[in-house]
Amino acid sequence: MEEEQRRALRRGRVRLVAELRVAPLWAPLEDRGLFTRPMVEELQSAGSRGEQARQLVIDLETRGKRAFPVFLSILRDTGQGDLADMLSEACERLPAPPQPVDLRPVELALTGEKHNKNANLPEPSSIPIRAESERPQTPPVPARGSAVGERSCDLVYEVRADPCGYCLILNNVTFSRDSHLSNRDGSDVDCEKLEKRFRALRFYVLTRRDLKAREMVSELQELARRDHGALDCCVVVILSHGCQTSHNQFPGGVYGTDGKPISVEKIVNYFNGSNSPSLRGKPKLFFIQACGGVSLPLLAEQRDRGCVVDFDAPHDEAPSGPLELDATPFWSPLGNVDEPDAVASLPTPSDILVSYSTFPGFVSWREASRGSWYVQKLDNVLEQHARAEDLLTMLLRVANAVSAEGTYKQMPGCFNFLRKKFFFPCK
Repeated sequence: MEEEQRRALRRGRVRLVAELRVAPLWAPLEDRGLFTRPMVEELQSAGSRGEQARQLVIDLETRGKRAFPVFLSILRDTGQGDLADMLSEACERLPAPPQPVDLRPVELALTGEKHNKNANLPEPSSIPIRAESERPQTPPVPARGSAVGERSCDLVYEVRADPCGYCLILNNVTFSRDSHLSNRDGSDVDCEKLEKRFRALRFYVLTRRDLKAREMVSELQELARRDHGALDCCVVVILSHGCQTSHNQFPGGVYGTDGKPISVEKIVNYFNGSNSPSLRGKPKLFFIQACGGVSLPLLAEQRDRGCVVDFDAPHDEAPSGPLELDATPFWSPLGNVDEPDAVASLPTPSDILVSYSTFPGFVSWREASRGSWYVQKLDNVLEQHARAEDLLTMLLRVANAVSAEGTYKQMPGCFNFLRKKFFFPCK
């Protein structure tokens, strides 16, 4: 679909959602090859008429160059010519895009999706769709000579799609007895905060709970294989116990509920340019709330006490409940589940950022009633500063805030291979 046609659909989305009669459209949409029968059934299951209309308009952008004129024809054939005229006029009024766009058809796979029994998959309708004039924009470029400094457009990722991308949250709370790992009380608090935060940041949030290692791999691969052509970025959040693994570029690993590890390097590798071509050149962000992994004899030593602090200071208030850590003993080797893949070479990891809740080799603290320190601070910083600051600046704020928590200390960090500054889409 051409860019001006996409923009016309987005500008007319509010009216289409309010007025579009979807029932007469299903048969001609299938008969004229815009959607398959499973795709139509998926759209019909979106909820109310308005929610079905909203999802239909979103998916139309992914159906190739024929989609726009065929949709206008179907509207007129079903007695909705006023809506067709509105879209046609909007398309004619829009100026041509300043740069050539890729006109290859982009298809979003709506069929064959596997849903885990514990999955909490939000419908696309849970993300409010705004008119073009209301859509979130990248923060404005500071004036020349301002205190903020100049920001060249070629050094900022363009994030204008709405929703801007998928956010997959893997939340492991309850671990099997055979895993010898404790349950992660408080992780659901983290998960709920991040679901709300990334929906507010215009992401389509997918949540999976209590997955074994192979199930985690399956979900990650499924997301990587989706067509992200109409989207601008991708986020993966993992809440679990962590460990150390062999690595070339990205240290650490996370556990499935069966106690089997997956290396962070392997997770990142699923989203590289070879495995996920529609994400090439687009930012891929990973947030890992897990310990860095410690060896059993050194466990006590890796609980960083930092320097002497005044416990009466406001930022060192006593926690509301007992502290837990997402640490597990590190046995070498960890088994053959991930070791071969963990040390495999990666292509150049461009456009990737991995944010860790703690420095490798140290524990990550979590409170049952309030969630983890890292997620608490990440959520607060995103709420307060996402409208004005780029991601790396905000992660510095997170690191500074987490490092000031409690008697024991924790130091988040990140591995940054982004080529440009990343700003979350905000009004």
